[in-house]
Amino acid sequence: MASSHGNYYFSLILSVLVFAIVASSGLSQLTPDYYENSCPNALSTIKSVVKAAVKKERRMGASLLRLHFHDCFVNGCDGSILLDPTSTIESEKNALPNKNSVRGFEVVDEIKHAVDEACGNPIVSCADILAVAARDSVVALGGPTWDVRLGRRDSTTANPNGANTNLPAPFLDLPQLMKSFQDQGLDEKDLVALYGAHTIGSARCVTYRGHIYNDTNIDPKFANSLRYICPRDVGVGDDNLAPLDCTATKFDSQYYSDLINKKGLLHSDQEFFNGGPTDQLVKEYSYNSKAFFQDFANSMIKMGNIQPLTGEQGEIRANCRKVNNYY
Repeated sequence: MASSHGNYYFSLILSVLVFAIVASSGLSQLTPDYYENSCPNALSTIKSVVKAAVKKERRMGASLLRLHFHDCFVNGCDGSILLDPTSTIESEKNALPNKNSVRGFEVVDEIKHAVDEACGNPIVSCADILAVAARDSVVALGGPTWDVRLGRRDSTTANPNGANTNLPAPFLDLPQLMKSFQDQGLDEKDLVALYGAHTIGSARCVTYRGHIYNDTNIDPKFANSLRYICPRDVGVGDDNLAPLDCTATKFDSQYYSDLINKKGLLHSDQEFFNGGPTDQLVKEYSYNSKAFFQDFANSMIKMGNIQPLTGEQGEIRANCRKVNNYY
């Protein structure tokens, strides 16, 4: 048994090291001051649009954060999730984890228009817009800030099959979640910290139905309250929303307190506090918001560095929804 565990952790460490070596060339070209000379007003312009959008609808902050996550886990942080379907592009928007789920594209369009106007040309990539908008959304809802490394370029292709394969589903158990993040070069702490993004936003009934009707590691009163929103029958009320934690418009550590009280909305959420190796970190984050904020910020930087296109790779799109020179 000990040998089996040793082999697993050796494999885990080796996978992370290999991933880090592969990604290092792109990572070395990303820098927080990338647009300092070419467009000094870029970041303030993005922040202004995000702040207004979140003020108008606080849920939008969670939606913009989720866009960045769903972008980075498929071929790296390259803006591919923003591409609309065409005769030559099968869009990630139609992949199972994204369809009727990811949102905020109109806000991204608004940001792109404003920042291109501020810069005079399409200088800021759509991939960088997603990374900065994610940070600014967290800040707008009371969360931590961090220096976003910039210089990503935009993809000219999309990968819906990768979205179906790489984006962790809400019914996964802990080993599956750990494997999903390991495949992206992220470790156990990154996993628990980044899932803290579920301190904001909502989820559709179709994603938590199984948890509230079939699982036993859920507070019975909490489950019953959700059954009024989410009927048992598949296809009935699938899009009905429930908050991911009880303070879903504020970025705080309440998510982890909810897990301790067996009030995780998704099956995958409650897996982090279910008698496994992540229980202790959940406890720490529940009473130490500072530690959570710091680890979340560090893990967001790490996630934002997944396989960026840099240098002459890709392009800087003039329209985030389509590749340049598309007719």
